[in-house]
Amino acid sequence: MSVEPNELNSNNNKFNGKSIAALVLGITSIIIPYIGFILGIIAIVFAAKSLKEIKEFNHDGRGLAIAGLVCGIVGTAIYAIILFFLLILGIMFSV
Repeated sequence: MSVEPNELNSNNNKFNGKSIAALVLGITSIIIPYIGFILGIIAIVFAAKSLKEIKEFNHDGRGLAIAGLVCGIVGTAIYAIILFFLLILGIMFSV
């Protein structure tokens, strides 16, 4: 009984590319000011689609998708709070 080298390292599951995109967008949503809000929303969408595909087709990358979802939520929340305070300050000082 011999085992070929390719059989040892083969992974039959595909790696979901949307999970990588979700993670990259989630991290950049935290780092990049002003457009972080939009990037965070896109990261959340990509992560949700990725998690659905991972569950449906048994792909790899669940951890990356969850990390992208969390980073996207954090980035969106940070810039939503900042925009909210800027809006309140603008209303207070415009009168």
